[in-house]
Amino acid sequence: MDFKTFEIEGLVEFQPRVFRDDRGYFLETFSMKWFEPLGIQPNFVQDNQSVSKKGVLRGLHFQKPPYAQGKLVRVSSGRALDVAVDLRKDSLTYGKHVTCILDAEQQNVFYVPEGFAHGFVALEDNTTFLYKCTDYYQPSAEGGLLWNDPELGIDWGIENPLVSPKDEVLPMLKHFESPF
Repeated sequence: MDFKTFEIEGLVEFQPRVFRDDRGYFLETFSMKWFEPLGIQPNFVQDNQSVSKKGVLRGLHFQKPPYAQGKLVRVSSGRALDVAVDLRKDSLTYGKHVTCILDAEQQNVFYVPEGFAHGFVALEDNTTFLYKCTDYYQPSAEGGLLWNDPELGIDWGIENPLVSPKDEVLPMLKHFESPF
């Protein structure tokens, strides 16, 4: 297993070893051992799954403390552009974002710790997106930012994405006070 870190502290992309032969393939999709060299020990308590058609954009979402969630995300089919926005108010990279292409052929995995808004856009039909979360879903702690906020400057690589009505009315960063 290889990993890469990003210019925003805490974000990590893992590349598990995939064993392929004429029968198909095998891989380990998660191991706590991956986190040992990074000195972190997330405690995942809930798994979620969504299926999206090409052009569906979900985000940018987070849960406020004390229900904040770290996420370990991947796709088991299709491809997605995944985005993490730093919302840690004392961070030098507050309001900055990182993108990561998640690809079922590549089998890569992206770790987004607590303190980030998270979203993705499906780049193919039937993109199956899998999340491991470090806290349970808590509706009263839901939060988000507007996906197309010009201040964030996220290039989603798509025109006219399919976005839920709920996600279309999230606040912009300039009207947001971070709980992190």
